[in-house]
Amino acid sequence: MSLFIAIAFACLLSVPAVAQQATREQAADAYKWNLTDLYPTDDAWRSAKTQLASDVGKAAAFKGTLGQSPTRLQEAMDLQYAQQKTLARLAAYAGLSADQDTRVSAAQAMRQEVIQLFAQFAAAWAFVEPELLAMDPAALAKAIASPGLKPYAFNLQDVVRRKAHTLDANSEQLLAQMVPVATGPGTTSGILLNADLPWPEMQMADGKKVRLDVQGFSLARMSADRSDRQKAMAGFFGALHGFRRTLGTTLSTSVQAAMFEAHARKYDSTLSRALDGPNIPPDVYNALVTGVNQHLPEFHRYLKLRKRILGVSELHYYDLYAPLVSGVPLEYTVDQAKDHILAAMAPLGPDYVAALKQAFEGRWIDFYPGTGKASGAYMQGGAYDVHPYLLLNYNGRYTDVSALAHELGHAMHSYFSSKHQPYPTADYATFVAEVASTFNESLLIQHMLGSMTDPKVRLSLLGDYLENVKGTVFRQTQFAEFELRAHEMAQKGQPLTGDSLSKLYLEITRKYYGHEAGVCLVDENVGDEWAYISHFYRPFYVFQYATSFTASTALSEKVLAGAPGAVDRYRTFISSGGSDYPVTLLRTAGVDMTTSEPLDLTMARMNKVMDEIEKLLTTLGK
Repeated sequence: MSLFIAIAFACLLSVPAVAQQATREQAADAYKWNLTDLYPTDDAWRSAKTQLASDVGKAAAFKGTLGQSPTRLQEAMDLQYAQQKTLARLAAYAGLSADQDTRVSAAQAMRQEVIQLFAQFAAAWAFVEPELLAMDPAALAKAIASPGLKPYAFNLQDVVRRKAHTLDANSEQLLAQMVPVATGPGTTSGILLNADLPWPEMQMADGKKVRLDVQGFSLARMSADRSDRQKAMAGFFGALHGFRRTLGTTLSTSVQAAMFEAHARKYDSTLSRALDGPNIPPDVYNALVTGVNQHLPEFHRYLKLRKRILGVSELHYYDLYAPLVSGVPLEYTVDQAKDHILAAMAPLGPDYVAALKQAFEGRWIDFYPGTGKASGAYMQGGAYDVHPYLLLNYNGRYTDVSALAHELGHAMHSYFSSKHQPYPTADYATFVAEVASTFNESLLIQHMLGSMTDPKVRLSLLGDYLENVKGTVFRQTQFAEFELRAHEMAQKGQPLTGDSLSKLYLEITRKYYGHEAGVCLVDENVGDEWAYISHFYRPFYVFQYATSFTASTALSEKVLAGAPGAVDRYRTFISSGGSDYPVTLLRTAGVDMTTSEPLDLTMARMNKVMDEIEKLLTTLGK
């Protein structure tokens, strides 16, 4: 059932991104997604939703009969997964519609209706796993091996694996009905941050006024003027501080919901519960946190380079998003971004490039920010029979080109998995989801560097790569450590309040950025930054950005080096969906996530980039 939790959150949780001058209201239709590919009208969506709500009741006819024969079990699976596919499509349309403008209550209501329908669906089918596990193991194994159940074999075998944590039918039904309650805190936080919180305004050094909401803040903190950056962080974090009690309560409630489910399913922690679905050993999570802490000297080396490039006597947290090189804006229109991305992905084959062209020309993407539009960037791949959709807030900077390549990596993963896998195994675990996206980013920057000789331009691009390492490996692991510590506090009975969360966040952030050693000074107000990180409402999600980045680094190095079979192995990987466990899929692709090798290779590449940057700085006389 993990897919549905993902569906419930997919269009709610997003990565903060920057705003830009062009707006969704001004953009031509070619730069907006076309939701009619899902449903021609809201009325058509509602008709399909009403039909599914009626059909869910058909599950009852199979209760108590799954063990009669493989044919009977196949009939149940066919119906269950057909309904699941429809529900995923309904969820995609509702979520995308709601995120076009979070102020539109009718669209928000549609999203809530889908969550309620999911609870109805999950409750109706809650008997399946307990009933399967009550069967004679030999009889169940024989049934799973029958030809008609081949599309469901992996998922059914996974049910057997999770037997110790599967409850009786009544308890499973009760837990299914808890989903709207469990997702409520994240929804509330998202509406508050995107629609209702009274964000302040500030005047930039150039006289422009900026509303310091999530998108405006993301832009203002990138200002070349240091006073702008300082004021932006003070204003944005100050606004969050004023609502820290409310946001602390929503996050605490989300953690309590995770604890409730973990306890109900007999897991020893919320971490074990979150990772057991994709069968990720908790040691992988803990090893990432430990490994990144061991590599903090490399991170501090980067921060010292940033300080040197900016020419400041002290590096502050508000300096972390400043442009590294003045006079090299690296600005790109959407069409220019498209050309660069298509060229960069050419090593993956003509059919891969053709699929990318479909995304651009078929209106899969909503590019520009708009009033009320959800912040950030994401890919929604829930509509198996249609195509993926991408939400962006395109700003025209190189970072936005990279974000576009990132989301297209997700889209191609979903597209090729749907093309090569039956619906039951087309969806893939989050642990592998970020590999395809960061892989694309790696190919993009290598393409860009290959055509750039100007030292300032190279310095800017290499700086962007280090920013990506900072944001994806170190920052996401910092988030992962904060999240783990917060859950551990709650599990020990310690209260999670806005103040306690801010204290914890500040402590961890200062450690990562070398505050005590004077590497980067982290001001007190940074403690409130946790309050707008929406991914915390999806327990133990963010660490997978870091693990995926290290995996994609290892895989992309082999593709770019022309290693025999590297492209074919990667293409097989992005066509495999969830046909095996993520650690196994990655091992087959050529990287073992149970070892330190992926992180070590990433740090080696990071040091190599910093070596070149130091040479460029000498060339430029800095």
